[in-house]
Amino acid sequence: MNAENFEASERLVNAAYIRQGSQGRRAHELHLRTLLEQGKCPGDGWDESTVELFLHELAVMDSNNFLGNCGVGEREGRVASGLVARRHYRLIHGIGRSGDVSAIQPKAAGSSLLNKLTNSVVLDIIRLAGVKTASSCFVVPMATGMSLTLCFLTLRHKRPKAKYIIWPRIDQKSCFKSMITAGFEPVVIENVLEGDELRTDLKAVETKIQELGADNILCVHSTTSCFAPRVPDRLEELAEICMKQDIPHIVNNAYGVQSSKCMHLIQQGARRGRIDAFVQSLDKNFMVPVGGAVIAGFSDSFVQEISKMYPGRASASPSLDVLITLLSLGSRGYQQLLKERQEMFSYLSSELKKLAEARGERLLETPHNPISLAMSLKALDEQSGTEVTQLGSMLFTRQVSGARVVPLGAMQTVSGYTFEGFMSHTNSYHCPYLNAASAIGISRQDVDVFLKRLDKCLKTLTKGRNHDKDTPVATEEEIGSEMEKCSTHAAETNAKN
Repeated sequence: MNAENFEASERLVNAAYIRQGSQGRRAHELHLRTLLEQGKCPGDGWDESTVELFLHELAVMDSNNFLGNCGVGEREGRVASGLVARRHYRLIHGIGRSGDVSAIQPKAAGSSLLNKLTNSVVLDIIRLAGVKTASSCFVVPMATGMSLTLCFLTLRHKRPKAKYIIWPRIDQKSCFKSMITAGFEPVVIENVLEGDELRTDLKAVETKIQELGADNILCVHSTTSCFAPRVPDRLEELAEICMKQDIPHIVNNAYGVQSSKCMHLIQQGARRGRIDAFVQSLDKNFMVPVGGAVIAGFSDSFVQEISKMYPGRASASPSLDVLITLLSLGSRGYQQLLKERQEMFSYLSSELKKLAEARGERLLETPHNPISLAMSLKALDEQSGTEVTQLGSMLFTRQVSGARVVPLGAMQTVSGYTFEGFMSHTNSYHCPYLNAASAIGISRQDVDVFLKRLDKCLKTLTKGRNHDKDTPVATEEEIGSEMEKCSTHAAETNAKN
């Protein structure tokens, strides 16, 4: 509805009422105008009607939604299912062009505008979260691992002689496979144990650079967010080494946006040394469906080079999801979620410590990890080699997701490389343990229910007696009975819901 249409409406409905309706619509349009002018996440979240109005306005700017459009090409935004069209708000053309995922599409002005605004809003959030000097970013419709691969492939053209990537070990398959997929040879740097924490071995990094030669190294591939007892890499020191040796530095910041400590490490690393790009997941940081990531950096030209490396157009779904989410939350809403996450981390830490002590275990000391916690499982390991993994199975059956039980001595081969002590980030950690994380969106109820179910599982495995080597262990039949009861209860609960 424009001014002319409102004026025409006054012939049908009382002019006073039409003016009031016009003013109501103008309130929505002021939100849109502010977004277009500033390109920043609104302070307060928009209501759903404003978000939907905006998306419909974008959609009618795409050629597939033009009245009377006649398409004779191979890609004309045709969709067979109306349900699919509505799911995507009729934004069918995707983002980018064949040569650049950030390029403008002539026949999809609305989708192109969506892409540009999403990148701008996400950059604003990255700055608010702590990396204040980030200069550019773009949303890519691939998860973190493939997005890292895209960064490595971009660096290949800058360093044609390079064949190695220096990688402080983190036992997570996708970041390791991202290097293999790009065609490079990972050089694994084992972590050093400091107390309970596993930290970056800086001397080993420098030694390996001297051994291989800086020109033969594509980059250093470091990590922020990770499972305890590993902690974020020493990013500042690694960034200084990279600057001194003139070696690129790519940071895997998978779920680090939600942590002010992780974001501070990136900011400080860029200030003191060299960080070329940092990659973060959309679903882990912004609570949207899996399938997207954000590649950000401190050089507009390098970030643009990465976007041009992406072959072909791309799905707009991840961009659409994160834009809707951030417009609905607003910057203050998102910052409130970050605050609540931090509070829940403290609560989870204190309560898990109490439970551990009551069960003859301890909460491992990992003060440099701001998201993940680890509780020792020595008592279970002393009873039987299978009790540790049995705990993981019992928790999963009781609908506890995300908790990781890490036994000693696990072996895993990933893309031809064999890792000893896999999942523990080192060849031989001093005890098995259980991981739990306080990630964005976690609630106090999540923590309380987890602790209750964990305690029940531990009681079942130890039959509630003293925690010494002579403690009788629950039989397989007893464990199976407990698991069956839990499955029955879960099924009944789902049926009621």
